[in-house]
Amino acid sequence: MNSLLIRILICIFSVGLALYAYVDRQNELTALRLRLPQLQKEVKRTQEENIRLQYEIDRFESPIHLMELARKPEFGHLKHPYLPDIVTLPLPVAPNSETKPSSKR
Repeated sequence: MNSLLIRILICIFSVGLALYAYVDRQNELTALRLRLPQLQKEVKRTQEENIRLQYEIDRFESPIHLMELARKPEFGHLKHPYLPDIVTLPLPVAPNSETKPSSKR
C-alpha cells in the first residue's frame, strides 16, 4: 500500500512537471508572437530609412550637384588634375587565373 502511494505521487509529480514545461514553452512562444509585429515595424522603418538615405546619397553624388559644389568659393582651390598627374595602376593577375591547355586524346 505504501509503495503504491509513492508510485502515484511520483506519477503525479512527473505529469505536473511535464505540464509546467509545456505551459512555460507556450508562454515563451506567445511572448515571441507578441514581439513579432513590433520587429516587423522596426524592419520596415529601417528599410524606409535606407531608401531615404540612398536617395540623398544619389542626389549628393549626382554630377549636377557636384558641379554646383565645384562652382562654390569654398571649393575654388580644387582643380581638375592634368593628364600627366593621373596615375593608373594595372589590375594584378591572380595566380589561379592562368589558362591551362586541355589535354585531348
